[in-house]
Amino acid sequence: MRAWLRPPLADLVALAAVAGALPALWIAPSMFFASWLAAWWFWIGVVLGGLATTWIHALTGGRWGEALRLATLPLARGLPWLLLLFLPLAAGMARVFPWAGRDPMWTHEIDQPGLQLAWFAPWAFWGRMAVYALVWWAASRPATLARKGRVAAALILHLAVGTLASVDLVMSLVPGWHSTATGFVNLAGGALGGSALAIAIVARLAPERFPPPAPRPAIKVDPPVWRDLGNLLLMWVMLWAYVAFVEFLIIWAEDLPREIAWFVPRLDTGWAGVGIGLAALQFGLPQLSLLWRANKDDPRRLARQATWLCAGQLANCAWLVVPSIDAHGWLAWWLVPLLAIAMGLPLVARVVRGFDPAPVVDEVEAVHA
Repeated sequence: MRAWLRPPLADLVALAAVAGALPALWIAPSMFFASWLAAWWFWIGVVLGGLATTWIHALTGGRWGEALRLATLPLARGLPWLLLLFLPLAAGMARVFPWAGRDPMWTHEIDQPGLQLAWFAPWAFWGRMAVYALVWWAASRPATLARKGRVAAALILHLAVGTLASVDLVMSLVPGWHSTATGFVNLAGGALGGSALAIAIVARLAPERFPPPAPRPAIKVDPPVWRDLGNLLLMWVMLWAYVAFVEFLIIWAEDLPREIAWFVPRLDTGWAGVGIGLAALQFGLPQLSLLWRANKDDPRRLARQATWLCAGQLANCAWLVVPSIDAHGWLAWWLVPLLAIAMGLPLVARVVRGFDPAPVVDEVEAVHA
């Protein structure tokens, strides 16, 4: 594993990334805080999405989940750090959210803005953020996995709180815009990114822990764990693409000014290229690649594909957030990656440092996905 993925060098790289991004706080403060929100949304979605996949495994079983939790549970221990990283956005709320001051006329297109005015009052917004943080922290505790009832409750809360957080932090960036699919799009993307990051870590650090069978075994054996994890990635890729396309198709068919307000800055600017790239490189290419067993049974190939999908989820989060605030600013192309490195590299480095790649005797029933 590369040295920059281990502390303290990883911490120095993160500090250098912060130093590289800080000048934008004076040059283009709105873009700085928009990129901060996009990077934070990526990491909170990745950690919670990986946990959600682990909760699904706790209800279904299978060796694939035993491999996945080697990374998802250590990543979840960094959730308090990520929650604290939301607080700097308080200094830039008026530059990011229209209801906080970016657009004084944000209620102009809303027929009866009473509910929105109450919902986005400062005390109500920060109160909900505190509740979200408390629910996420409580659900991420190891005790959640002790009983299936707790796991089921955690999944239900994840769906509810994740949907509300998507409304507050992503959908509200465009005044008057509503979409019932927004929560599902964000949650599916987070699950894809979280599973991809966990698989990339495990496949790179512990390929011998779950050795694949011989190419032509003399007796029938269970499919390798890596194939199950590849199928898991394929499932999340298809689900994310499906809900994102359905949202786009419905809004395109309606063609109402209030509905298309979210897509206009993404399709009439340079962000259209990002959307095309996500369709081709986050859905089309991975779907074709993950259909081949050879690309799933080999942990090295699977790790490369998982790393690609995790990076694609970062681009997806930038697509979800930045154009709503400034669709023409070019600084996001380097601010979002730098801030993502600054926020997440120390967390990933500590997961890598504590990782045990040694093979173990696994008594879990080999029930594949």
